[in-house]
Amino acid sequence: MQNQPIKNIPEEELVARLRAQDASAMSVLYDMYSPALFGVVLQIVKEEETAEDVLQEAFVKIWGSFQSYDAAKGRLFTWMINVCRNLAIDKIRSKQYRVNQKTREIPASPRALYGAVGFKPEHIGVREVTETLSPEQKQIIDLMYFEGMTQSEIAEEYNIPLGTVKTRARSAIKALGKLFKGRA
Repeated sequence: MQNQPIKNIPEEELVARLRAQDASAMSVLYDMYSPALFGVVLQIVKEEETAEDVLQEAFVKIWGSFQSYDAAKGRLFTWMINVCRNLAIDKIRSKQYRVNQKTREIPASPRALYGAVGFKPEHIGVREVTETLSPEQKQIIDLMYFEGMTQSEIAEEYNIPLGTVKTRARSAIKALGKLFKGRA
């Protein structure tokens, strides 16, 4: 079954193949998840070219550190989102990225960046679920998970005490956890 063409195989089989360092499984992994992961990265870095670079770096990291993935701690997709999100945040915090942002041209329509093929949270219901949060909780979740800001950055940018940001984030995550448990 190693040389058989693979498309959308069950997650458990995919994980087993990746643990066995099956390169064809990595190709399937890329085909299955790259559009959604690209969208996550694009939401944070806001430039397609940079998002492509970060996504490539993420897949290299996923391949190289796959042995650290623990299925007992969460789903494969969640683990990959965290890898991509962390790399994207590292990218926007890098000195090189900040310098490039100060010297780049402003796009004609900033909304055009988001109209491209990419992650649409509504496909997995995340956006829909966040709509059930209070406005304060939703703002914090949007800024943290879709904009890539840290709690300290949110506190500073929106002039909200850091303790309040942390409390809102904690209560939002708790509320989201209850909602997701209800969906399982």
